[in-house]
Amino acid sequence: MTRRLVQLVVGLWLYGATMALMVRAGLGLDPWDVFHEGVTHHVDLTFGQVVIVVGALVLLAWIPLRQRPGIGTVANVLVIGVAADVTLAMLPEASTLALGVLMLVTGVVGNGLAGAMYVGAGLGPGPRDGLWTGIVRRTGASVRIVRTGLEVVVLVTGFALGGTVGLGTVLYALTIGPIVQLFLPWFEVREATAAEPAAA
Repeated sequence: MTRRLVQLVVGLWLYGATMALMVRAGLGLDPWDVFHEGVTHHVDLTFGQVVIVVGALVLLAWIPLRQRPGIGTVANVLVIGVAADVTLAMLPEASTLALGVLMLVTGVVGNGLAGAMYVGAGLGPGPRDGLWTGIVRRTGASVRIVRTGLEVVVLVTGFALGGTVGLGTVLYALTIGPIVQLFLPWFEVREATAAEPAAA
């Protein structure tokens, strides 16, 4: 459990930090971050604070879906936003296109690594992932349709609010799944069985 908790917190912090890296790259964000950034143009909150508030509101939507959060779900709401704001405070915007591309690619790969870490810890999904899995479970609808539909709505709304859509949005959509899949076997924690004692 100690390993799982450490992996969870490190993964969530890295996730928030790489979100900030993509923001500073200025070349486009993933759908939810397009929405988060768009909201910051209309409220007196930082990017990380918006991430926390949106995560908490999405978590409330779990109630009618009868989804049960884990410790990782609650940590997701709190840690990622704080990490994003801390990193944004230290990181300047990309001064050249080449630097922006480097920051973007590093951010996307790092985000995939971070996602594999916190998912692999097995302590509960993030609020946004739990939303679509809950809808699928309750309605029996296709995973592809539900997840894609949610992300399209979030992306379009975020863009309308002024969020950044660009190369990074496309790159993230095309590569984040394979990147997480690549790293997940490194971090996936298997539950010990009766015949297989947990490692100390």
